[in-house]
Amino acid sequence: MLKSVAVIVVPEFSIFEFGTAFEVFGIDRTDRGSGVPAFDFRVCAPEPGEVRMKSGLSLNVTLGLEATQDADLVIMAPFGRDQEVPEAVYEALRAAHARGAWVMSICSGAFALARAGLLEGRRCTTHWHYSQDLATRYPGVIVDENVLYVQDGNIITSAGTAAGIDACLHLVRVELGANVAAAIARDMVVPPHRDGGQAQFIDRPMPTCGSAPMEALLRWMVQHLDQEHSVNDLAARLHMSPRTFARRFRAETGATPAAWLNSQRVLRAQELLETTELNIDEIAREAGFGHSVLLRHHFTKVLDTSPQSYRRAFRGQLAEAI
Repeated sequence: MLKSVAVIVVPEFSIFEFGTAFEVFGIDRTDRGSGVPAFDFRVCAPEPGEVRMKSGLSLNVTLGLEATQDADLVIMAPFGRDQEVPEAVYEALRAAHARGAWVMSICSGAFALARAGLLEGRRCTTHWHYSQDLATRYPGVIVDENVLYVQDGNIITSAGTAAGIDACLHLVRVELGANVAAAIARDMVVPPHRDGGQAQFIDRPMPTCGSAPMEALLRWMVQHLDQEHSVNDLAARLHMSPRTFARRFRAETGATPAAWLNSQRVLRAQELLETTELNIDEIAREAGFGHSVLLRHHFTKVLDTSPQSYRRAFRGQLAEAI
């Protein structure tokens, strides 16, 4: 179970991305009655002392890399991808991975994982500004620039800035369950859902788009996922012709009505798998797929995993112990 977290910082590290890890793991929320445990949060550096940030500020770091030796999670904070990093950093990352700890990078921190050899043959991501550079420098690494985070085994890499929050919450949900991740997300007042490599559910997203009538329709569709919605019926609700409605819907949502509905139904199924004891047939009906065969098909297509495997992974160790 995830109890201790060590973040490695080097000179010129990014304060905001470091802050995302601190906000998730560094705040003691045990007095808030939400079931979130207190993490043993450590900040360490290859050379303890004043460590400069990109912002011109500095952080007084009192721990050396020995703080990573028994941590359940070791996070590499982002840094200038062209700057030299002491070999001891790579050794600490390799050692954490070798003993089975979680290893995570935020933004350009992926370059340290790649230099340590941990990403060879693995899927990963980083900020889209740097993805082509990472792929060019390390041709054995499979870089996916179209996702917010990637989990490959016990290694998690995330894109830039707020994607670090998504990656951290993803790991919390894997280790501690959906309810703990949701409690942290509510406390941080972060967006409830962000599309990523593994689309995550925290609290059900309420859709937004360009026009008020279309947004109202999307909200109504989310509330009636268990019903059939033809283009003709939806168009009539907005007093449009089916052709005009289909064109407007795609322009405002980036998807066809059928594809958008399926994505919302998958999200609903994720919620039910994480938070209820309903069986797969019941979840298929509740989410609007009707039959478990359709649920499995769309779930696997979107998330590349089965509903059963997803439930086992995202109920978390705490849920299994209850």
